[in-house]
Amino acid sequence: MKPSAHAVEDPVTPAHPRPDRRPALILANLGTPEAPTAKRVRPFLREFLTDRRVVETHPALWRPVLEGVVLTIRPARSARKYATIWRAGHETSHSGSPLMHHTERQGELLASALGDAVQVRIAMRYGKPALRGVMGELMEAGCRRIAILPAYPQYSASSQGTVIDEAARFILASRDQPELRTIRSFPGAPAYIEALATAIESHWERHGRPDPAAGGRLLLSFHSIPRAMHDAGDPYRSECERTAALLAARLAAPEGLIRTTFQSVFGPARWIGPATIDTVAELGAAGCPSVDVICPGFMADCLETLEEIDQLNRRAFTSAGGGDFHYIPWGNDAPGCVAALAEQARAALSGWVD
Repeated sequence: MKPSAHAVEDPVTPAHPRPDRRPALILANLGTPEAPTAKRVRPFLREFLTDRRVVETHPALWRPVLEGVVLTIRPARSARKYATIWRAGHETSHSGSPLMHHTERQGELLASALGDAVQVRIAMRYGKPALRGVMGELMEAGCRRIAILPAYPQYSASSQGTVIDEAARFILASRDQPELRTIRSFPGAPAYIEALATAIESHWERHGRPDPAAGGRLLLSFHSIPRAMHDAGDPYRSECERTAALLAARLAAPEGLIRTTFQSVFGPARWIGPATIDTVAELGAAGCPSVDVICPGFMADCLETLEEIDQLNRRAFTSAGGGDFHYIPWGNDAPGCVAALAEQARAALSGWVD
């Protein structure tokens, strides 16, 4: 039977939405508990620490330790730390999380920078809004072109890798699959390096530049990864070193001023180093007059920057005899950070928008 010359399109139904021609950009970050309480921290930690990209120990060995020890002790400890950084007036709200607050703001600013031709959403790998849930909402609305921008400048299987894994799981479970793009990493991207340099130079204009001859230092503190991951071929350390080299060149830093360190070690395994907290303690004990610390791998302030660096590492430095300690924020809604994200977003969307 020949089709009618006057055949009409299938009706638009919830199962067959009219395609939205605008591509979507998802800004993805790690995630955060919904509140600074043990009750809310525990499920977040469980989801995070059961990810085989994060803890590569076989589940048969790891799960008893996780359930019997880690999730018994750590939620209350972590909750107390989160409580020290939760935004005032939002103590019981998800938006009280600095990471959530800053990521939401970055999403708004990215939407403004990219224009109405792109729909911008945020997602978290762990917790809410869940990445697969956001992808599903976009598909239900008719979107068929999705670009994912993980907010991690340096690649690691435990950061970008697990975001891409999660997107792939959505694809595997989908009958109607979207066209998908991801940004792998951007450790040497011009706008990213410039954002870091601008924040540092602005800080130096206000507080003075550390004098390496007198013992002053600028630390570039990156999140660490287990040594076993590095030895297995994870390129993370080399990408951190690339960022450090390009930033040092951009700042015309004299020899001895900049040191690259690693933070946020967890558990008894060996991690790549030197450890930031050991470094600041050693500098303090040596009578270092001033240390500046910037965290190039964190595009939004969070527990690791606001509590670990600006509180714990500050105390380690000053109690050991050090002088002035400065944490240099550079991300969040700073124009340079947003420009760095927009640079990557435009690359991911190339050919999809004019």
